[in-house]
Amino acid sequence: MCLEIVELRHLVHGGAPQARLIGSWRLGDPGRTRRSTSAFPDVRQAAHGHGDVDMGLATSTWAWERQRTMAEGELELAPPRSNAMRRSAGMSRMLVSVMWAWNEMTINKSALALALALALALAALASTAAARDFIERPHAEAHPLKPYKAFPASTPRTKTCFVKPSCTEGRDDSKKILAAFEACNDGGTVVLDREYTICEPLDLRFLRHVDVAITGTVRFCDDIDYWLPRTFKYQFQGASTWWVFGGEDVHIYGAGVGTLDGNGQAWYDRFAANKTLQRPILFVTDGLRGGSVTGLKLRNSPNWHNLIANSSDVLISDIDIFARSSSANEAKNLDGWDTYRSDNIVIQNSYLDHDDDCVSFKPNSTNVIVQGLTCNSSHGISVGSLGQYPEFFDIVENLYIYNTSMSNAVDGARLKVWPGSETDFQPGLGGGGGAGYVRNVTYERFHSRNNDAAIRIDQCYGEKNATPCAEFPSLMRITDVVFKDFTGTVSKRYDPRAGALICSTPDTCDNIRAWDIDLKTPSGKAPEWQCRNVEESLLQLGGKGCIPG
Repeated sequence: MCLEIVELRHLVHGGAPQARLIGSWRLGDPGRTRRSTSAFPDVRQAAHGHGDVDMGLATSTWAWERQRTMAEGELELAPPRSNAMRRSAGMSRMLVSVMWAWNEMTINKSALALALALALALAALASTAAARDFIERPHAEAHPLKPYKAFPASTPRTKTCFVKPSCTEGRDDSKKILAAFEACNDGGTVVLDREYTICEPLDLRFLRHVDVAITGTVRFCDDIDYWLPRTFKYQFQGASTWWVFGGEDVHIYGAGVGTLDGNGQAWYDRFAANKTLQRPILFVTDGLRGGSVTGLKLRNSPNWHNLIANSSDVLISDIDIFARSSSANEAKNLDGWDTYRSDNIVIQNSYLDHDDDCVSFKPNSTNVIVQGLTCNSSHGISVGSLGQYPEFFDIVENLYIYNTSMSNAVDGARLKVWPGSETDFQPGLGGGGGAGYVRNVTYERFHSRNNDAAIRIDQCYGEKNATPCAEFPSLMRITDVVFKDFTGTVSKRYDPRAGALICSTPDTCDNIRAWDIDLKTPSGKAPEWQCRNVEESLLQLGGKGCIPG
């Protein structure tokens, strides 16, 4: 059984009233909304001509409900949504009864039109204070560290599109979602406030001046064989995705309740048997120039949770990321954020509990601030991996990682670059021989709890044999890196070693500094640091300091 909500918009003099179908609820399934294809006979199509998109206007309107069963149709007054709506309930009932009469009785329509117009005018006056039925974009700013460059201003939003999901659970809603973005592009807000399923790829890189209010749940079909040939592909590390956002001045927010669910379990199980499986990334911004992503919950991505690619001037804030496998097959490679060919990005005030890097700065990430993150069960906040592809020159420059809490991780602060020759690291992941540089990176106020290594520099990533590492030193130069104000504990895995700073040659690492490092080992022994080809006089690591590595 479905419950439809229809909103009367206005009356064209001498003609039929116009209305819009707000949405339809599956009765007995609270919180879930599905689109129904039926509406009132004379007002089925929304005034704007989009059968799958509801255009919300700034005019005063009123809503009523029609309960549809297999046997009969009834019209009921909607529960008032605000005090103003409660005060206008009587007038709304008149509107409902008039509308019902319009469709069911043969009467003088001119007289009825006049009565309906009068009733609508009175109801509009009574409902002008009614609350908006979606959450406006919250204010968000980078704090305490500001972006390297000021973010561009956002223009006002003047129209609203509500997406109506299907009444059938699991039915694809991608076409309706796309229609909403097309209708509300250039100055609108798209509202996804119910449960939606996406079973077809969505390319949303055409957006301009759009807000996206996700206060419901967006879930992706787990039909692996369907997705594999249809996802959007990227050159770097076999990355792919099923939907991608881009454009100018795009702000996506979830107000702490909106959820993106990657439905990753089927992918985890298939990946256990096929390590080259090209799994999609849950959320990708590609070519976004000015915007934000805030207040979302990201769950069970098949691969990385986020990729910020070819983008600039973007704020990410207040994101909650969690992923776990429900089978013996682990959920792997589920990075929190990967930045790639992007500039002037801020990632802040978020919680992550997942596998692999909390944040990874991939090639050509510049002017990035990461602050206020709490990460559990990860591989650290990592520069790299870099130098994987000989045909590309990789640059990572001007990174500031501030006020991080890292727990139960393989590494805390980490820099990883490939050796000067190609190597096979693992199935589906190999490389090396690429050139470039890492410059001006700071990790400050870093709290470590039970991490295997608090700090790690690795210039021979992917190669376990020391001989080729020495014979083919990395072509990635690392300079001007600072580690300061590190506190907490390391795990027992390498006790009493607290970390490793290993460079290929003295010429490939320069000006690596550390001070105010206060870390404890489980054994209570003074922490040791494995060091090679770094200037030890610049490293105030505490404990025993550097030992040969």
